[in-house]
Amino acid sequence: MSSFISQFLRLVLKLVLAAFGIVFALSLLAATLIFLVWRQLVGLFTGKKPPPLMAFGKFQRFSPQDIWAAGAGGSQAGKQGEVVDVEVREVRDDQRLR
Repeated sequence: MSSFISQFLRLVLKLVLAAFGIVFALSLLAATLIFLVWRQLVGLFTGKKPPPLMAFGKFQRFSPQDIWAAGAGGSQAGKQGEVVDVEVREVRDDQRLR
C-alpha cells in the first residue's frame, strides 16, 4: 500500500512540474511575441527600422558577394565602374607656423 501511495505522489509531482515547465515556456514565448510586436509598432510609428533589422543590413553590406563585386578596395566607386584619380599635394597651415 505504501508503494502505491509513493508511486502516485511521484506521478502527481512529475505532472505538476511538467505543468510548471509548460507554463514557464509559454510565458517566455508570449513575452517574446509581445516584445517583437511592440518593437514593430514603434518602428512603424517612428519610421525607423528596428535595431535587429539594421544589424542584418550591415551584415549584408559586407557580404562576400558584395566585396568581390566591388573590386579589391571594396569601395562604392568600384561598384559603379568609376575611377577617381587625384593629385597629391601638401596642405600647409601658414598661420599656425607663425
